[in-house]
Amino acid sequence: MDFMLTEEQIMAQEMVRNLAREKLYPTLKEWDRKHQPHPDVLPLLAENGVLGINIPVRYGGQGFDYITLALVCEELERIDASFRVVMSVHAGLNSLALLQWGTEEQKQRFLVPQARGEKIAGYGLTEADAGSDPVNLRTTARREGDVYILNGEKMWISLASLADNFIVFAKTDPQSQPRYKGITAFMITKDMKGVSTHDEKGKLGVRAGSTGSIVMENVEVPVENRIGEEGEGFYIAMSCLDNGRYTVGAGAVGCIRACLEDSVKYAKERHTFGVPIADHQLIKQKIAYMQQWYDAARLLIFKAGWLKNQGKRNTRETGVAKWYATDMSVKAALEAVQLYGAYGFSDEYDVERYLRNAKGAVIYEGSSEIQQLLQADYALGNRVDKPLRCELVPYNEDEWQSE
Repeated sequence: MDFMLTEEQIMAQEMVRNLAREKLYPTLKEWDRKHQPHPDVLPLLAENGVLGINIPVRYGGQGFDYITLALVCEELERIDASFRVVMSVHAGLNSLALLQWGTEEQKQRFLVPQARGEKIAGYGLTEADAGSDPVNLRTTARREGDVYILNGEKMWISLASLADNFIVFAKTDPQSQPRYKGITAFMITKDMKGVSTHDEKGKLGVRAGSTGSIVMENVEVPVENRIGEEGEGFYIAMSCLDNGRYTVGAGAVGCIRACLEDSVKYAKERHTFGVPIADHQLIKQKIAYMQQWYDAARLLIFKAGWLKNQGKRNTRETGVAKWYATDMSVKAALEAVQLYGAYGFSDEYDVERYLRNAKGAVIYEGSSEIQQLLQADYALGNRVDKPLRCELVPYNEDEWQSE
């Protein structure tokens, strides 16, 4: 296994790093304090081709691989989680689902403008009673001729007020046994009659981003907007989460790095008892742990990314990478705040924001508790992944780069 990044991957990483540092970071605190989405994120990422970074060129993307997607997410969350969330939802949960499950017509109609950044994409699975238990969703879809009539509400939807297109999941057969076979996936657009979105305020973290709800009241969705077949929605949702968890885990790697880099800088500048606090053993211990967590989390993400590039099933590997990286990002942020002392308790420095943001990632995209149960079942032999109903799309440089 080759751990060296290619020149192209490094160039993409440095491009996103510079964008985030130079164009987004200078005004980040203003929008974080306002609890409002940073207005420059979507235009900047679209203009520079980041929103379609790992979508084939023939579908409007840049044709990079899954490792590059992880590097992009790491760099964005190195500055703020709200920036990485854009990639998790737009690219991970929506565009990659279209690449895997969409018809050629759907790819041309939805994926191409999304990859180009002309349309912004969202994802609607979570409901008031359907978080860690997605099969319990209440949204319904009733077929009437050439349309489905959708009714329901989705909660905790990232980019709710900003996205143009949403993949949503609804019950087409509420009586189905087992229950998951009654779920179907659809692509809806914000301009459809009966669709409304609302933003939530007062979040602990990810304040410079949009999080809200989608309400659907008798929304007529054409049959050609159905993703996959009736009853395949649960499989589609879970495959989407494999991509979403990958991007969340990669972002958490960036959060750990942010805590590490900021702590190293501060430890060298801050003096107590006549010496830099970097000379104190307990400070060194904190920094050593952050370095360990960063290295291990990054390797787990790269392993999952390698499997994705091969087109191989990666549910277990992606889950453990997301679980470990997000848990360690919380620990790293706690250590960074402690290292900064009273200053860490103030938003004068970034570490308190890292902590607020990190806490969200151990909840969404499959909580740490859910990940523990899944990994235990894999280890005990209680859980074995079945063959995929729709094959993953492996990365092939020649094919992905060709028009």
